[in-house]
Amino acid sequence: MESHFEPLGTGPRGQELRVCVSRLHKFGTDAFLLADFARARHKDLCADLGTGCGIIPMVLYKKYDPKKIYAVELQPEAAALCRETVAASGAEETVLPLEADLRELGPLIPAGSLDLITCNPPFQDPGTGLLSEIPGRRQALHELTCTLDDLCRAAARLLRFGGRLCLCQRPERLADVVCTLRAHRLEPKRMRLAAKDASSLPWLVLIEAKYGSKPFLQVEPPLFSMNPDGSFTDEMLNIYGNIPTVHNAERKEAE
Repeated sequence: MESHFEPLGTGPRGQELRVCVSRLHKFGTDAFLLADFARARHKDLCADLGTGCGIIPMVLYKKYDPKKIYAVELQPEAAALCRETVAASGAEETVLPLEADLRELGPLIPAGSLDLITCNPPFQDPGTGLLSEIPGRRQALHELTCTLDDLCRAAARLLRFGGRLCLCQRPERLADVVCTLRAHRLEPKRMRLAAKDASSLPWLVLIEAKYGSKPFLQVEPPLFSMNPDGSFTDEMLNIYGNIPTVHNAERKEAE
């Protein structure tokens, strides 16, 4: 598997941050949006489930420098990229790569210990869309090894009372997300839709749920990524940060 490093800017210790990616395991705009939406705190114990190359943990590390981030990935190739990312960025004290199944974490992450979980899950139900011939691509796009129910069950076990799960999904699956969250005592508390511009349909929904919380959902103003002239909006540039990868980032809304 051929790989290369994408620069991510400067880390909280002044070091150069780099993300190791391959043709199969790379990152897109949704990872930056989710990390920004999650708003990790400096004292938080965090986990990113299905981390891929480790982009979300690295953005959380860069922007918020939380106490610890477990980067959990099942696919061996992606887990290897994540380990390369962490080592090349000098982030070993904060970001802990775990090659493991989120459904079988057992003692790797203590139950009830986490303040924040992020997840950019597979967007498509296994019964919809064309399945890729590439196994890793199938797992990334379809709920074959990680369903919404698997994710929410794992999050409910790992989060402390009042801990947060932040995830993104296609807007057409919003009802599935809300129903599954509530089935595991994860109450939706914040929601934001992302669209290219005011005239475009949303392509992503960001949701925060709290474990054991009471019902109350705050719907935040929509996030627009592009100006009429085709440039990024000020908010989008702020979310990306001053990194060289901005104009090379794969935008999922264009897929």
